[in-house]
Amino acid sequence: MKRKLAAALAVVLVLTAGMAGCGNKSEDVSADSSAKADTKADVTNEEKSDGDTFTVGFDAGFPPYGYKDEDGEYVGFDLDLAQEVCDRNGWKLEKQPIDWDAKDMELNSGTIDCIWNGFTINGREEDYTWSEPYVDNSQVVVVAENSGIKTLEDLAGKIVEVQADSSALKALEEDQKDLAGTFASLTQVPEYNTAFMDLEAGAAEAVAMDVGVAKYQIESRGGGYIILDETISSEQYGVGFKKGNEKLKDQVQKTLDEMAKDGTFMTIAEKWGVEDAVVLGK
Repeated sequence: MKRKLAAALAVVLVLTAGMAGCGNKSEDVSADSSAKADTKADVTNEEKSDGDTFTVGFDAGFPPYGYKDEDGEYVGFDLDLAQEVCDRNGWKLEKQPIDWDAKDMELNSGTIDCIWNGFTINGREEDYTWSEPYVDNSQVVVVAENSGIKTLEDLAGKIVEVQADSSALKALEEDQKDLAGTFASLTQVPEYNTAFMDLEAGAAEAVAMDVGVAKYQIESRGGGYIILDETISSEQYGVGFKKGNEKLKDQVQKTLDEMAKDGTFMTIAEKWGVEDAVVLGK
């Protein structure tokens, strides 16, 4: 009986020691992971050197600034600008598509070095460290050509769609909330391809969006839609870095200024049809 009791106690001690060991290992792994995450986040606050990777976070459904083309490649005006910046600094560009709702988490965790994708400065001035504005942009409303909608006032009682966490949504929830109050509904969608499909199917009667994206979407669909003359709001685009990351911002800004001075910036803008909106260097 004593032998059985002693054996049972020995098993309990072994199991207890094993559990304690697992607990310590878990804590060590957790601490190690946290340390690595902190280290990665800190790296984004340092100057980059030749051969370093520059990771740009962007919405892959936001043409002509950043999107996936028919060949499955990530392309766009902002991505071309970022590539030129990398080429001139000896960096390797990493194009990182992100969920727009998760952009702050991606930036603050160090997964990306910046948000560069038709990113509006206005209303976010204190949330990020910004480059200088490089594009002027307006929020507009797109409707079907034969809808009979000609003015913002005509949107009363209509179903309007907008991208989640977009500048158009912010404008309609704040400065233009009285206008939005006249809509039958203001529906958020994940990206504008969905909004245009809804518009085509009659599930939506108008889409509020950036003018540059609106022009691209209409042209790529061969027409059939118009942009209302009245704008919802005006804004400026910049490159957003983690708050306090002045060193990396300065490196990128210096290169952008050089590109504007030698004409490369405007050449890239003309390629994507946004030259009229460029403000950097003017």
